[in-house]
Amino acid sequence: MDWLSVQLGSDYAILQIDQAPAHTSSKLRWPENIIPLFQPASAPELNPIERLWQLLKKPLKNQLFSSLQALRERIQEIFDQLSFEQVISVSSYNFILEALFYAA
Repeated sequence: MDWLSVQLGSDYAILQIDQAPAHTSSKLRWPENIIPLFQPASAPELNPIERLWQLLKKPLKNQLFSSLQALRERIQEIFDQLSFEQVISVSSYNFILEALFYAA
């Protein structure tokens, strides 16, 4: 987190995380420019990466790959075809946007 904090400089980031004990430990110190946004327990559907993964899986349906490398290359092709708008559409939630609004 310290590295990310330095990279952000004067900007802020909201880091959405689950409520695993390692993420909620009282020993964990959050830099001022990184705001933790805890998702409810047992709610993976609220994790933006899950929605992005759904978008990536559609073009892979019913495909067989001769190797792990071939699968990696196909996934990279799919990533390369994604537009910024598509990524935003699957990774934006109102509660995240509200958190950003209140953080500003």
